[in-house]
Amino acid sequence: MERLFDLSPQLLFDTALLAIAVFVLFTAMSYLLFEPARKMLEKRKEKIKNDLETASKDKEEAAGLKAEYEGKLKNADREVDDILSTSRQRALSNEEKILEEARAEADRMKSQAQKEIALEKERVRDDMKKEMVQLASAMAGKVVSASMNTEVQDSLVEETLKEMSEKTWEN
Repeated sequence: MERLFDLSPQLLFDTALLAIAVFVLFTAMSYLLFEPARKMLEKRKEKIKNDLETASKDKEEAAGLKAEYEGKLKNADREVDDILSTSRQRALSNEEKILEEARAEADRMKSQAQKEIALEKERVRDDMKKEMVQLASAMAGKVVSASMNTEVQDSLVEETLKEMSEKTWEN
């Protein structure tokens, strides 16, 4: 046998055997080690992909919720404004109602006071008339008793009674 590149056949045999052993070991190791590592990397890649999809969905949901809450906040602000304006309108109408009632009460009290004043004036006039009549009677009695006889006294009494009865019926 002839030598290849001046190499011994034993060396060539050992090299071929080593190459076969390396190939067998590579195949076995690939099946035992590289395949699980590859599966683990695939699972990790799939998990990362799922996490990214979930994060994207969560982000979209969060954006939707944010928009919904912002809309609710705007509606809440609008509702607050509506409630405040309604309350202001009620307060103004209640204020006007209270003022009207106060004015009506003041007018009623004023007219009642005017009636009482008129009644009091009438009572004072009557009292003054009575006192004037009593005073005039007392003065007339003194004057008459000093200068009158019975005939003149009777005629004066008759005349006074006639005048009083005419005035009383006229009023």
